[in-house]
Amino acid sequence: MSWTEICPLNDIPKLGSRVVRTSKSEIGVFRTDDDRVFAINNLCPHKKGPLSQGIVFGDTVQCPLHNWKISLVDGKAEEPDEGETTCYQVKVEDGIVFLEV
Repeated sequence: MSWTEICPLNDIPKLGSRVVRTSKSEIGVFRTDDDRVFAINNLCPHKKGPLSQGIVFGDTVQCPLHNWKISLVDGKAEEPDEGETTCYQVKVEDGIVFLEV
């Protein structure tokens, strides 16, 4: 694994996201209202909805297809729904977002 520079933090809107495409998957990189940054697989565990198009609130994203709430911290669906998606390590250094892939 290695750290890959993604973009300046300010290129990700607060309560928004950006998509990083790798050879194996799409990763949603999310920014919360308090400038925390998370990265999870861009596919909802339910019906594979694009999580990057969902609504971010707190440390959760709501899938745009069926309103499942997915934790940005651990990738798990909020009860009563079940399932989870992969989380990735992310860091911000000197205002630049890095993703470990």
